Amino acid sequence: MGSAAGRKNVIFFLLVSLAPALAESRFVTGKADPEAAAMDPARLARIPARMQEFVDAGKTAGVVTLVARHGHVAALDAVGYQELESKTPMRTDSIFRIASMTKPVTCAGVMILVDEGRVSLIDPVEKYLPEFKGLKVNPCGARSGYNCAPVPPSRPVNILDLMTHTSGLPGAAPHGSGPPPGTLAEMVTDVSRATLLFEPGTAWNYSNIGIAALGRIIEVVAKEPYDRFVAERIFQPLGMQDTSFFVPAEKQSRVAAVYTYEETGLKRATLTPAKFARPEGGLFSTASDMARFHQMMLNKGTLNGTRILSAAAVEAMTTSQTREIKAGFAPGVGHGFGFEVVRETLGTYRYSSIGSFVKGGAYRTYGWVDPAKDLVGIILMQRTNGGGDVADEINAFMAMAAAAIER
Repeated sequence: MGSAAGRKNVIFFLLVSLAPALAESRFVTGKADPEAAAMDPARLARIPARMQEFVDAGKTAGVVTLVARHGHVAALDAVGYQELESKTPMRTDSIFRIASMTKPVTCAGVMILVDEGRVSLIDPVEKYLPEFKGLKVNPCGARSGYNCAPVPPSRPVNILDLMTHTSGLPGAAPHGSGPPPGTLAEMVTDVSRATLLFEPGTAWNYSNIGIAALGRIIEVVAKEPYDRFVAERIFQPLGMQDTSFFVPAEKQSRVAAVYTYEETGLKRATLTPAKFARPEGGLFSTASDMARFHQMMLNKGTLNGTRILSAAAVEAMTTSQTREIKAGFAPGVGHGFGFEVVRETLGTYRYSSIGSFVKGGAYRTYGWVDPAKDLVGIILMQRTNGGGDVADEINAFMAMAAAAIER
């Protein structure tokens, strides 16, 4: 056997023998395998039991939880009801309004353009959106009782500022007396009426309109609607079949109802349907779909052989970019691009390691990745008030998931 032919035969043999293992390594969300995830099944079983206690106490109608480790789903559970009035059981594939969990998706869309050299993080936003030209800052900041005339900022707001909520923009842009905006372009145009709360890059203020502007930048640069871009470049390649801004008729029966917690119990909330795709918080999704997105982030931009982002883009998104600025809603975190990032010991109170990155939504939806533990967690429910990123259900779930790690 010549050395070249022999090596070819050996390589062929290795590829054939390794094929089953390679197939098993694919991230599949439809089945749970605690053994492959190196997690304790008995401890994992405590998670839905604890979530059922919250349902029984009338704190939430229903909950879906998913835990994945080492690229395998360890547990996927649903408890309670998708709709209380009809006693429709919650399903593992129920569809939820994930609200601000949309933000990392939007930031990932921007990073795709950065990877392609079509935008730079330090580009002034006004380069793409002329409505950002001429913005002024309040020199008195958030202080009241001062008659401070707005002045030009020391530098323009840039894309990185929007990604980290350090632009100085308020939560929402002021709206004029006309009809509400009917498109993303119209909504972002209202930015021209805003006054910056502080100099760009010097402080942190959670700004929905800032993330909406990122979606509009995607439209301008990619020359296609924002929702089509993220569907084509993120959802479809990742197999996120149930993620969209508008749920089709054939899936409406799987949409979980939203409730408000009151002393007298849970009350059905009435929500106004969106007129257009909202980059800051408009997505509907499932636990399995969001696990795919988060696993892609854990994998440094790839899932099942498909690359969405470069490893460099993922590193930038999941590194705290806010230095010592007080940022985020949970203790001990800084802010990356779309994610909060645990940056000090105070942030490990839920057994999450330093370097974990997390994001929650207004209706108590939450996802996190702990790279040190090779762990992904998703918890979804639909309740409008109370707790937010540090809700009791979220705190319990995160700690219990980490506690189920065997090795």
